[in-house]
Amino acid sequence: MPQADATEQLDEIAAELYALPPDEFTKTRNARAGMAGGVVAREVKALRKPTVAAWAVNLLARQGQLGEALELSAALREAQDDLDAAEMSRLGRQRRQLVAALAKEAVELAKDAGVTVSAAAREDVEKTINAAVMDAAAAAAVMTGRLVKPLEAGDIEPEALADAVGGSLPGAPAPVARDDLAERRARKAAEKAAREAERLANETERVLARIDDRRAKAQERVDHVRERIDDLRRDLARLEEDEAAATAKLEAIEGERAEAASKAREAAKEAQRAQRALDDA
Repeated sequence: MPQADATEQLDEIAAELYALPPDEFTKTRNARAGMAGGVVAREVKALRKPTVAAWAVNLLARQGQLGEALELSAALREAQDDLDAAEMSRLGRQRRQLVAALAKEAVELAKDAGVTVSAAAREDVEKTINAAVMDAAAAAAVMTGRLVKPLEAGDIEPEALADAVGGSLPGAPAPVARDDLAERRARKAAEKAAREAERLANETERVLARIDDRRAKAQERVDHVRERIDDLRRDLARLEEDEAAATAKLEAIEGERAEAASKAREAAKEAQRAQRALDDA
């Protein structure tokens, strides 16, 4: 069998085996080795049982859950190339959150398959996912779904990767052709300016909304005061009418009183004259 065909057959068998829960690996591996022939049988027989952490990461890879992490990996490398400290800091926070979320997902997938992941194994899961984010070669190894043992960032040598993967080790994906550095930085600057402009636009919208709210409340207060003024003006008009009527009545009474007072004085004088006449008689 040509070497390429043997390698492909080995990788197919390995992918099937590493999809199984770890407790089923050895028995099934031996059975598959017995079914294969020649060099493939020996290589299948040599496949090692995966650790629980490596197996849980394999579950993630087969479920297609690592795509976002690998996209973040490319963004991190580009930010490093551009020496964009702010972007690296933002992406670093995003990386930690994403790694923790993916590790939690791997633990849940394992649980659904009937396998409990210990705290130590979960830590190894996080380290492996983080290594895949930080290094393209580690990402290629993880995406095979044939990890035998966990990986750790900073220890990504070809020998270590080959020892961590059952079957053949794919090469790291060729780096994406990059624009000229000056063009990339100009694009980054434009993107940053666009984000800042959007942030300022959103902030001014929030300020305008707060002012509109205050304006509406002030308008409501003005309308209330004006209504109250109109009410008071109507009340004042009625009171002025009442005051005019009361004044006219008072003036009429004053006239009657003046007439009565004049008559009273005349009557008093007449009484005095009559008394004097009586006294003189």
